[in-house]
Amino acid sequence: MIVWSPQAKRDYWQNIDYLELKWSIQDVLNFIEKVDYTIQLIAKNNTLFTTTNYKSVHKVVITKQITLYYRITSTNIELLRFWNNYQDLENFKL
Repeated sequence: MIVWSPQAKRDYWQNIDYLELKWSIQDVLNFIEKVDYTIQLIAKNNTLFTTTNYKSVHKVVITKQITLYYRITSTNIELLRFWNNYQDLENFKL
């Protein structure tokens, strides 16, 4: 089962808000489609993407600007962050 952390939800909606403000509705729809497609891939094969230094955490690039971090547990796949790659990694927290 896919579970969204509160931070993943905030990140996701902040990215959509930004796209709506600065880009076209088509860019918003493309982002949503890419996220949905990636989540489907994760659901089918949760170890498909790159591991990180965090225990049981993987990452996948959604767009060149956004990377999704997710954790694999015994019962769930938890979406942790939709990280903007232009942000300072020193501020990154799961």
